[in-house]
Amino acid sequence: MITDVDLSPEHIERAARTLDPVLRDSPQFVDEQLCEALGRQVLVKLETANPLHSFKGRGAWTLMREWEGDRTAVCASAGNFGQAMAYAGRAFGVAVSIFVERRVDPAKVARMRGLGATVTVVDGDSSRAAAGYAAQCPGRLLVRDGEHPRIAEGAGTIGLELEKGGAFDTVVVPVGDGALISGIGLWLKTHAPDVRVVGVCAAGSPAMAHAWRTGRAVTDGATDTVATTLSNPAPIPESVERVRALVDDIVLVDDAAMRSAQRLAAETLGVLLEPAGAAGIAALATHQLPGRRCATVLTGGDSGAAWLGERYADGTE
Repeated sequence: MITDVDLSPEHIERAARTLDPVLRDSPQFVDEQLCEALGRQVLVKLETANPLHSFKGRGAWTLMREWEGDRTAVCASAGNFGQAMAYAGRAFGVAVSIFVERRVDPAKVARMRGLGATVTVVDGDSSRAAAGYAAQCPGRLLVRDGEHPRIAEGAGTIGLELEKGGAFDTVVVPVGDGALISGIGLWLKTHAPDVRVVGVCAAGSPAMAHAWRTGRAVTDGATDTVATTLSNPAPIPESVERVRALVDDIVLVDDAAMRSAQRLAAETLGVLLEPAGAAGIAALATHQLPGRRCATVLTGGDSGAAWLGERYADGTE
């Protein structure tokens, strides 16, 4: 039993019972074409098959379900967390104010607004600072993705579902803020302790990988990656502590590997993933990870606009 982290398997079980039905029990399956391409058996869990197109709704829903008072939730987002907060906020009657940078996918910004959130677009890499400043106003509370244990426990419901789907040796999980892998890791270390938990960070944003190795949550300015939802220059100390306690290894994948994995997922699974969503496949394709049967989480979907533009660039179908 893991006792040195602030997460609870009982809370994960409760989260699984109380999640919005459209956010839980996402498809998980083995595709023979993908397995052949990767040279091993791989169970994939498709977290794009919900209205938010990512896993983030699980944590936001679990957090908002216990929200107290009429305070406005304030957060920064690279796209997916903001959509999740807007969705859960609308369900539980909580006002949500989101700060995003200009590089965030416009389709995701539009979806946040469509879900009722107030969205402010800021220049440069200042969305976190802007959110922190705005949260100082009375009646507002800053929510940092990966900080509150309920966010990780909500994401941990994925581990519960994976474990019910049959045995595997290694689970490979994209790592941005660390909530997803912490929740999955907590469940598996409790119920399937022989499973190896491996994280994947973008090579262009390695701060969380460095923090996992050194135990120091220091700011690393490197955020040069197409995987914007894996970009994390300043890991949260609470999240680093969980990741260090629950994760066996973290590997890096570059942008080219994630782009290749996106294409592989489209060709074999018929699924359009964003670069971060394909990071687990990229790691399995480029690293000698242990395990004959592995599992990975396809964490987020692509809007499809880039794929359509590439397909129809010559004006033909």
